[in-house]
Amino acid sequence: MFSENQNKVGVIGLGIIGQRVAKNLREANCHVYVWNRSPKTEPNFLGCPAEIADVAEVIQIFIRNGKDLVEVIEKMKGHITSRHVIINHATVDPESTRSAAEIVAEAHGAFLDAPFTGSKMAAQKGALVYYVGGDPAVLDRVRPLLEISAKEILYLGDIGEATILKIVTNMITASTTEVLAEALALTRANGIDPAKLAQALEHNACGSTLTAMKLPTLISGDYEAHFSLDNMFKDAQFALDLAKNQGLELPALSTTANVMFNSIQTGDGHEDFSVIGKRFTPDDSSNNKN
Repeated sequence: MFSENQNKVGVIGLGIIGQRVAKNLREANCHVYVWNRSPKTEPNFLGCPAEIADVAEVIQIFIRNGKDLVEVIEKMKGHITSRHVIINHATVDPESTRSAAEIVAEAHGAFLDAPFTGSKMAAQKGALVYYVGGDPAVLDRVRPLLEISAKEILYLGDIGEATILKIVTNMITASTTEVLAEALALTRANGIDPAKLAQALEHNACGSTLTAMKLPTLISGDYEAHFSLDNMFKDAQFALDLAKNQGLELPALSTTANVMFNSIQTGDGHEDFSVIGKRFTPDDSSNNKN
């Protein structure tokens, strides 16, 4: 299992995923201490990141951007010791990930780069998949805790490499969902029941867990956020920046990012990223259900 000290866990960032991870940890009989930029009515909600570091030696971070990550780490710096393991689960730019790791190392703590795949329901079921970069020995120390909220933990290399792999997998997810929305639009435009598209995909090599998840959302027009458009667009920008630094062109992702940007401009950033398909059904989606 895990040590008495590891039984005290900090969770910073109580969004869709962090809140559910904290709940899973409590249900596993961990003592969980939490902090969020905006106050939440959660048990053991503390006043600042430094207070989290004072009571918990393992801290899991779920926040949105690199600037906030570095700021949180800076606020904890004077309270981090050699006993601490700081685990960043936020998908941020690789530079911020490495900067956060350097600050922790200066305080003699340990750091893991551990973004995840899996959305709201996966977090609720304790079925996230963590992509981990960093020292394998540090991962071994905290693996039992990570297993509480994960179905798989993949060790993928050095700090920063796990983040890059998460970014590139998200670019596939975003682009695939855009093409799926286009396929649905073309299916409907030709008077074909969308259920037949679902049937065709089920028996086609291009069908996947992703298409099976997102096609019903696109058909129904129910865009309740499992992974928000704002966050997917953020990750697309990271991928495009990485490509620019390497002299690469990413035309499929560039097109999808433009579509996402236009959807955000219409006020849909808080919706699930599959809302990019809404432009094909501008009227009430209930009029387009089949």
